[in-house]
Amino acid sequence: MDMEETETHVVAIIPARYHSNRFEGKPLALINGKPMIQHVVERAGRVELLTRVVVATDDIRIADVVRGFGGEVVMTASDHASGTDRLAEAAELLGIDEQDVVVNIQGDQPLFVPEVVNQVAKPLLADPALPMSTLIYKIIRPEEISDPNHVKTVFDCHHNALYFSRSPIPFQRNPEEPQQPTYYKHLGFYAYRKGFLLTFVALPEGEWERFEKLEQLRALEYGYTIRVTKTEYDSIEVDTPADAKRVEEYLRQLDGADR
Repeated sequence: MDMEETETHVVAIIPARYHSNRFEGKPLALINGKPMIQHVVERAGRVELLTRVVVATDDIRIADVVRGFGGEVVMTASDHASGTDRLAEAAELLGIDEQDVVVNIQGDQPLFVPEVVNQVAKPLLADPALPMSTLIYKIIRPEEISDPNHVKTVFDCHHNALYFSRSPIPFQRNPEEPQQPTYYKHLGFYAYRKGFLLTFVALPEGEWERFEKLEQLRALEYGYTIRVTKTEYDSIEVDTPADAKRVEEYLRQLDGADR
């Protein structure tokens, strides 16, 4: 008897922590009267590909707010070194199947375009052997090329990442060449095969990861493939209270334009 083919599900998990050096209580910061985490959850809820959207937190204040607006939340340990560790614990607690796809949506991107979730998840749905994927965006603002907060990446002809760096890559050896290199920055959306997610967080810290402070380099250093997908949608992260005010003003302008 043939084995029945199992449908692959796509689940979004949004890691959210209260404590932040630059912005304490960031997920609960009000933007146009709603906590930021609610904006993120509601945008994720527009993605038809997702079967579930869950906030993963260790803080009861965040959990209470999420439950208050009708969102799903899972409580995780408070000693995680990174959002990916929290993601992995949440995936285990939720009982997600090994072949299912887990999308990591950052809780500080309240303006993300829902289509980017489809873009980051589809490579794993198309290739069952692929462990991980992420998004890149063609840099159009020159100041981002040298900014270490904007992570650059290079990739091969199959759109598999070769390296991620806070430095400008590629380096242009001859600045007098008429053709300038194209630079791509990494956007913080990831999709993982759930089984690989558990493998990933169990790996020791990589050497290049330690220097660059870029967790994704661990996967490359241990020989795993990261598929990169070009997106036409940039994403604005909220790192400070000033960023939150800029997002609020942007949303007000959009609301005014719709009237």
